[in-house]
Amino acid sequence: MLTDRILVKLEADSERRTSGGILIPATAQMSKRLAWAEVVAAGPNVRTMEVGDQVLFNPEDRYEVEVGGDDYVILRERDVHALASVRLEESSTGLYL
Repeated sequence: MLTDRILVKLEADSERRTSGGILIPATAQMSKRLAWAEVVAAGPNVRTMEVGDQVLFNPEDRYEVEVGGDDYVILRERDVHALASVRLEESSTGLYL
């Protein structure tokens, strides 16, 4: 990865269930919904993320790429809205907004 780019793998698209118990199929279109993904590689100028972190981003602001038969997304560090990491302190919420 170059400069401030990160390579992420999207969570598997699966069915979701609402709090009321309604099943939403994976094919349902959700407008303006942010997505979570796992960081698999980061460029040398990325300051806040490491491999294995979970990031929240807008799926409309992405570039998709296929590597070794797997689908990945390339993002800029500034396109990430939140970060969840297990390496943070226990007293921390684990999210940076």
